[in-house]
Amino acid sequence: MSLHLFDTATRSTREFLPQVSGTASIYVCGATVQGVPHIGHVRSGLNFDVLRRWLARDGADVRLVRNVTDIDDKILAKAAQAGRPWWEWALTHERAFADAYTALGCLPPSYEPRATGHTTQMVDLMARLIDKGHAYAADGDVYFAVRSFPAYGALSGQKLDEVHQGESAATGKRDPRDFTLWKAAKPGEPSWPTPWGPGRPGWHLECSAMATAYLGPRFDIHGGGIDLIFPHHENEQAQSRAAGDHFAEYWMHNAWVTMSGEKMSKSLGNVVSIPEMLKRVRAAELRYYLVGPHYRSTIEYSETALEDSVSGYRRVESFLRRVVERTGSVSDDGSYTPAFVASMDDDMGTPGALAAIHKRVREGNTALEAGDDLTARAAASSVRAMTGVLGLDPLSWTDSARDDSGRKALAALVEQLLEERQKARRDRDFARADALRDHLLLAGIAVEDTPDGPLWTLKDD
Repeated sequence: MSLHLFDTATRSTREFLPQVSGTASIYVCGATVQGVPHIGHVRSGLNFDVLRRWLARDGADVRLVRNVTDIDDKILAKAAQAGRPWWEWALTHERAFADAYTALGCLPPSYEPRATGHTTQMVDLMARLIDKGHAYAADGDVYFAVRSFPAYGALSGQKLDEVHQGESAATGKRDPRDFTLWKAAKPGEPSWPTPWGPGRPGWHLECSAMATAYLGPRFDIHGGGIDLIFPHHENEQAQSRAAGDHFAEYWMHNAWVTMSGEKMSKSLGNVVSIPEMLKRVRAAELRYYLVGPHYRSTIEYSETALEDSVSGYRRVESFLRRVVERTGSVSDDGSYTPAFVASMDDDMGTPGALAAIHKRVREGNTALEAGDDLTARAAASSVRAMTGVLGLDPLSWTDSARDDSGRKALAALVEQLLEERQKARRDRDFARADALRDHLLLAGIAVEDTPDGPLWTLKDD
């Protein structure tokens, strides 16, 4: 089976056929850097990082561009409230997002353009639209004329008579459904020169200009959260195609992370920030939690679900650690089970992919129990390959707080005691097995017997 992806534009799952064989071009709407990132913010980056890794597994040249919106009404308002320059406020939080992506194992994008660095391309796009009769200037603002583009609404399914852009009223608009491409300068706000007067870019204009600047007038995939389908992505597609660019061939959208049924939002106060989460769980465990569900399914945040994900990751980690302790280093052999490949090729089905990984872990643990080290090593190599393409290979992660030399020494001692306990259980010497478990518990090490084998954790983890 070849890779098939759900395309929002056609509302169907389509075979992925890149514009140029052996390559893949992806544009992902990145952060509006107004504050500290939370888990809802980074989910999109993680989902498209997994897609990128899957596309690149056979050597494809994947060009992934993820923008930074560094000028915006919210950025200006929050910087003013804090008494800080807008550019400092934006850069501070841009760095916070970069730190979060790095901490969670995202590969760096091929390029990460800032909106403020691409006003030349934006002016050119507006000029093309005005020349074609799809945009007009009024009072220093520039607007896209929605009624001039008959295909408006094709991406989101919006009906023209029901369109509400969510913009404030403006005297220069010819139609309330028109959206702003360029905002006229206001006193005290940053501005850039244009033929229609100084001002700053509208949100929708930015991404069309940056996507085509780096990926060309026709590229493979445009991605982002489902909340961007309308108006942002609808407006991107309309202005780009009205200007004569085909723009994206496939549109992919990830679902929200919610809390109490509400989308995570700073305005609602229901956010779980990345820095706070990383005080509670390791980065790899948080990544497992966020990439495990299907990218198009909503994640309803709960402590129980997070704990289940942590346990799931640690079962994989424990198996690989046991193999390494028993047999030495384990390589990534690049082999994936058929079930794993089928799941990933079916619209990036990470739940099925993780199920395939855990099945291989169980097979490996069974081999360890039987003393079949060769089979266990083969299973471990395959597990490394499959977790690696998800960015979850436990042996590739380092964490100074946990994976230091002391932790490794502790792991060696614990694994030896667990081997003795497993032998006692095979010999039906349950008193000895229970005594070893109690001994570990007194030392602050909890042991859980799982279908994948024994899992140990420090009680204060």
